[in-house]
Amino acid sequence: MTTTPPAAESEATDEPDSALTTARRQLERAAAHVDVDPGVVERLKYPTRVEQVSVPLEREDGSVEVFTGYRAQHDDVRGPYKGGLRYHPDVNAEECTGLSMWMTWKCAVMDLPFGGGKGGVAVDPKGLTDDETERLTRRFAEELRDAVGPTKDVPAPDMGTDAQTMAWFMDAYSMQQGETIPGVVTGKPPVIGGSYGREEAPGRSTAIAAREAVSYYDRDLSETTVAVQGFGSVGANAARLLEDWGATVVAVSDVNGAIYDPDGLETHAVPTHEEEPEAVLAHDAPETLSNEEVLELDVDVLIPAAVGNVITADNADAIRADIVVEGANGPTTFAADAILEERDVPVIPDILANAGGVTVSYFEWLQDINRRQWSLERVNEELEDHMLDAWNDVRAEVDDQGLTWRDAAYVVALSRIAEAKATRGLWP
Repeated sequence: MTTTPPAAESEATDEPDSALTTARRQLERAAAHVDVDPGVVERLKYPTRVEQVSVPLEREDGSVEVFTGYRAQHDDVRGPYKGGLRYHPDVNAEECTGLSMWMTWKCAVMDLPFGGGKGGVAVDPKGLTDDETERLTRRFAEELRDAVGPTKDVPAPDMGTDAQTMAWFMDAYSMQQGETIPGVVTGKPPVIGGSYGREEAPGRSTAIAAREAVSYYDRDLSETTVAVQGFGSVGANAARLLEDWGATVVAVSDVNGAIYDPDGLETHAVPTHEEEPEAVLAHDAPETLSNEEVLELDVDVLIPAAVGNVITADNADAIRADIVVEGANGPTTFAADAILEERDVPVIPDILANAGGVTVSYFEWLQDINRRQWSLERVNEELEDHMLDAWNDVRAEVDDQGLTWRDAAYVVALSRIAEAKATRGLWP
């Protein structure tokens, strides 16, 4: 390594950095390994723009409440902005900016013709009725009408939103434009232009990344134990695929806790959050654990697939997994990353591992443009090919420069973005 270790740049602390701070630090680390114009790096520390809008909503009791919505657009040198819309009380401009930067890197790592975007509404979706959620979404689409579009900015589902949310958003935008425009968002139901396999894609790519990591470190998947924190779409699909491929999944969790069986769980029998919310603990298993204890199990592969900032300076020394594969966005803090690096625990980063979502979103965008739907088999085959190409590109940097997997992924991304910026130049 030729750069200062991150521990020296960010002293271990109980308080995780924001997504924006972490994204900028990761950019600076990657820049030390790439021959890139410092001006390009400086430009990439900032978003192109951040839209902030007021979203009035008439509640069921007739009262009106005004929520705040955001759309951060980080960079579009390689194509339209791309990234999710989330409904969560903590949504704010800084978080959206940091997450939009991660989307820029993720799209570049996967060599997709997109840039990075992220947005949402600061609202608790559990406090909304279905009708209120629909009205909120349609009004949000109206407020963002001039900022989004299939060649401008293409949102997708995220925390607190789903395929139905995207259907409402697409319909509202289409009504405003006077024609049906399915490509304005991805993650829609297949009946209105969505792609088969889109919902399962982040979990599938996480499983592929885990499988390739196990192989890279000369292990046999059939002799590999796996613990998964989070049993939503990402965690459940990753766990089930890895079990199908021969791994032994010993623990899975939801928000209430985990079930553990050292002999292996039948993951297909455990209800996902979508199938039956918060039902993991109701499944029969020899032992139950807390979500924190899941992270510290002695397993071959740990997949944090729930929320961000769960592996921190406080618990990084207690991580006993041999390999960490990030299914969630930002589950490892900057300080924790440094500790795991010092301990020689490889971390397969989120911008590679869970990139199946944006990759199949790209497939959906292509299908919408061409008005021709792909089969699930084709989607999964194309995703496998894209993941292996990206894996091999990142692996080459790991092998050639002796980088961590995260640094290598950022080097791949930054190299592609920098080349595009150099080729296009800077508008006067």
